[in-house]
Amino acid sequence: MSLFFYSYPKCGTCRKAKKWLDDNGVAYEEIHIVENPPTKEQLQSYYQNSGLELKKFFNTSGKKYRGLGLKDKVSSASEDELLSILASDGMLIKRPLLTDGQKVTLGFKEEQFEDVWK
Repeated sequence: MSLFFYSYPKCGTCRKAKKWLDDNGVAYEEIHIVENPPTKEQLQSYYQNSGLELKKFFNTSGKKYRGLGLKDKVSSASEDELLSILASDGMLIKRPLLTDGQKVTLGFKEEQFEDVWK
């Protein structure tokens, strides 16, 4: 199955993750997370497969997240509301997001990539 690499080209963390994938010969399909963000349904599937809390999917250091005052909303909103918010703007999603349909990783930690994608 294909590995989907949702990234933002100007993101330093995404560039580091991409370099690691390239250096380790991992094939992937790169998707611009702002131009082609995952749908609400895709996000729900990724969330369910990840084993992570839904709030981990938010790019909490992003300007949009802070500008929209999502910190308080994330702790009280329903899962459906949170998925809708995430799907509304790729800049709200923690990146890079990698998935092969079963496994999901958010952000870039070299040891995690070694365990999951190598």
